[in-house]
Amino acid sequence: MRRKITILLIVLSAGLNVAFVAMWAAHALPRHLCGTSKPGQDNGVWCPIHRRMDVSDAQWREIEPRLRTFRGAARDVCAEVNRSREELITLIAAPEIDQAAIAAKQEEILAGQRKMQSLVIEHLLNEKETLNTEQQETFFRMLRRRSGCASHGPAMGMGLGGGPAMRETCRGRGTQ
Repeated sequence: MRRKITILLIVLSAGLNVAFVAMWAAHALPRHLCGTSKPGQDNGVWCPIHRRMDVSDAQWREIEPRLRTFRGAARDVCAEVNRSREELITLIAAPEIDQAAIAAKQEEILAGQRKMQSLVIEHLLNEKETLNTEQQETFFRMLRRRSGCASHGPAMGMGLGGGPAMRETCRGRGTQ
């Protein structure tokens, strides 16, 4: 029995770590990479990372609607995964352990994480199409610097925009 509980805790821990990484991705681009000021501020480009890349007005007109769509979709997937995670914790906390229900809930969480990963990849590919070569280099260099394993670098708790500079850039802004 003790071995089963240990294995269950290890699997739960790994599952929650994966869920954390998915949530990290969901929050990274929407909040920390792209700020949250109101549209119309900062000469029309309200996203600090896009201002930093010096996107043109024409590029921004193409990027902004996709960014807003991505943010909404990411928020929805994040909410789904969070709901599933809470349900998994409830299943594990129950007096009677239902291994099949736990496994099914883990699969549900993994499906949500795959969905989030696909959203992020699609968004990055769309960004790449719009940016010129120099902007792409800047964009991907920033992503590389800001990303990493959630528990092993500056990104912990902040997503891809985890460093102090990004916290300062994004402080006090709110968008919808």
